[in-house]
Formats: sequence, structure tokens, C-alpha cells
Amino acid sequence: MDVVVIETPQLGDRSYLVHDGSVALVIDPQRDIDRVEASAAAAGVRISHVAETHLHNDYVTGGLALAQKHGASYVVNAADHVSFARVPVADGDVFSVGRLSVRVVATPGHTHNHLAYVVRDAADDGGTEAVFSGGSLLYGSVGRTDLVAPGDTETLAHAQYSSVRKLVAAATPEAALYPTHGFGSFCSIGPASHQDSSTLAEQAETNHALTDPSEEHFVAELLKNITAYPAYYAHMSPLNAAGPAPVSLDVPESVEPAELARRLHAGEWVVDLRHRVAFAEDHLQGSVAFEYGNGSNFTSYLGWVIPWNQPLTLLGSHDDVEKAILDLARIGIESPDAAVGHSPETLAPGASRSSYPHGDWRLLLKERAQDDVVLDVRRPDEFEASHVQDAVNVPVYELLGRMTELPESRIWVHCATGYRASVAASLLDRAGHDVVLIDARFKDAAAAGIGLTP
Repeated sequence: MDVVVIETPQLGDRSYLVHDGSVALVIDPQRDIDRVEASAAAAGVRISHVAETHLHNDYVTGGLALAQKHGASYVVNAADHVSFARVPVADGDVFSVGRLSVRVVATPGHTHNHLAYVVRDAADDGGTEAVFSGGSLLYGSVGRTDLVAPGDTETLAHAQYSSVRKLVAAATPEAALYPTHGFGSFCSIGPASHQDSSTLAEQAETNHALTDPSEEHFVAELLKNITAYPAYYAHMSPLNAAGPAPVSLDVPESVEPAELARRLHAGEWVVDLRHRVAFAEDHLQGSVAFEYGNGSNFTSYLGWVIPWNQPLTLLGSHDDVEKAILDLARIGIESPDAAVGHSPETLAPGASRSSYPHGDWRLLLKERAQDDVVLDVRRPDEFEASHVQDAVNVPVYELLGRMTELPESRIWVHCATGYRASVAASLLDRAGHDVVLIDARFKDAAAAGIGLTP
């Protein structure tokens, strides 16, 4: 048995290609199935089965499209209400992928109908096993339980406690553990793990979900640590249940300058992918900053902040636009328009431009006036842990709906690293506020002389 890990760091998830040298099972594939196909081709194997651990809440699956393209069996929980043909499975079912034996284990918690898969190589006398746990047992934590419905959160938390124990008992202690979530995904609960691999035995010794002897204490701690998650999550499970179709990832023809200027004037969402400092110094008035960079923050925050299903135009280099189109397709934002180029002046000659100051904590100390406001756009839990004295907290994902709460005075905006602050600064600038971007890490504020509470 060989396991090929397919990383999607932009969303903090992993997909897997599991094969015996001839045929393969794919688990929880992302929408860009070409990566899976390339891995299968490199291994010289045929994809015979595609399986989902659950109807995902954080991305649009590529499972149905992959299975249909390769004539593979599409394995989905029989209890899930879906609009497509699938191979329905339930707890205890076993199916074969070549010489691999795959056992289905019901592990409700992350969702009601969550499944895990225990894969065993029948040709291995040592009984080598691998466990694919989806959003159940993660490295150092578990999948969050509040994504289905508020009223189900506590019930699912109790189920999660039982499920991880059931899963550990379903395989040998030496079995390798392969979760889908837990690498930065908002689908995990608690602090992110920096592990790259693990076994059931290791998790049994270190994972709080398995070491906590009290179910009530575990549930209470899990509920206490639940934080906000991206707004686009609400649309993922319905899209996955409907059966996502293949999507075009091609870069479209560039929007003409006059049309781009019209969209800006009309208040449409025009997203600038350049570095946040370049945006602050010169951008098309009305555009907003979602720096692409390596994409690690781009997808989640754009899908979180910009209202769902709105016309979208991307501005940036061909490479950044191409990558952004792929990342957005993974969360169901399909076929945005684009204007490819490096300069606002060339993208829309004659269109109004804007800028705002930027700097580090020293600039705040030097130039902040008495009536100026420091706006912290981190999550409430981050703010409560420590914040700038007298700062106002409005999370970036709430900012559009709370603009009227902000004063008319100059606003100095910051976050933990500068990324969310740059998004917020661009939204404030778009709304006509006098804004300064604090492009600095929060952890450096105290050393710079900024007073913090507590």
C-alpha cells in the first residue's frame, strides 16, 4: 500500500491517493482534479474508487467529477441526501480496491453522517493499516462540531468524543493517521498542529480528545474554544450535495479599461491582488485589497468578507490571476472576470485613483492624534487575549456591516500580521474613511512601546 498526500495549503486541507501499485482509491479530492490525475499517472495506477468522508463545509468537492471522468465508484454515506448516483455505504461495510481492503467506520461529530476509512493491505502479513479520518480525529485535535446547525453543536461534540475512541479501536495502534483537515483549516477546533504525520498510538497519548477522561469536560472545552468561521461555509454542503460539475479554470480575456472604470463607478467588487504596500501607495478608487502572495489567506478571507454570489473582477499579474481563479473555484466562486496587468494606470487609464499611509507601530506612536481611533480587525478571541489600549474591535469579516459604527476621525487599522488589516484598510478607504494601515505584526507591538491590555 502506498499513500500519496495531495496538499491544499490555501485551505489547510489534504486529499489522498491510496493504491496497491495497480488501482487506487482517492479520498476527499479537491475540485482541481488534475493534481489527483497527475499523481495517479506518476504512480502508474488506475483510479477505481473515489470516497468522501463527509459532505464538506469548507470546499467544493471534485469527487463526483473525478469519479465520472474515470468511471470510478463514487463512495458516499448512504445517509447523506444527495442528488447524484453514488455507491452508498454505512458503518461496517467493506469494499476492495485491488488487494486493499477498505472498512467503513461511522464517526459522527464533525457532521452527523461523517465516515472514516480503515485501509488494510491484504498482501501484507504484518497487517499494515492506514486510517483516513476526514474531520474526525485530527493531529492534536478534532474537527469542529458547529458547522451543521447551532442547535446540533453540543450533540455533535458528544458524538465526536465517542467517535474518536471508536476509530482508535478500529485499527492497530501502529496505523498511520491521515486526516483531511487540521493543517490550517477553519474546520478544526483548537490550536493548529504543526505535525506532518502521526499514528493512532501517538494520538492516543497526546490528543486531548483521547486523553481527557471526562466527556463532559471535553465537550465544555470544545464549546469554549469555538471561534468564527468563514461565511462561505454555509454554501459548501448544499453545493456538494447537489453534485458539483467540472469548472473552467482558464484566465478570461481582460476587461476593457472603460468597462473596468464603469464597474468601479458602479460599486462592483474589483479585487486587487498586488502586495498590500503597493496597493496602499496607489490603487484604483473603489477597488479592494486581497493580496494574493502565496494564497494562504486569500481564499478564506475573500470568501468570508465579500458578499456571496456577487460579480467579481480580479486585478493583477497573469500568474496571480490564474492562481486566484483556481483557489476561488475550490470554494464555489466560479469564472470571475479579470484585468491582467501590474499597474492601475495601465488597467484603467484616467480612472480615479487613491492611496493611504502605511507604516509600522513606530508610525502610530509618532503621528497618532488624540481623536484618532485604533481599529483591531482580529477575531474577538484574539482581541480578548491582548489588545492595544483603547482599541476598538471589529473583525474584518464584520466590517462591511458595521461601517456606521465607526467615527469620522482618522482610523489606524491593524491585525496579527498585516493581511487582514490591509483588507480592512481598503474597505475603509472605499467607504471614504481617513485610514492608515499598520503593516506590522501584533506580537511586535509591546517591544515598539505600544501599551497593551492586559
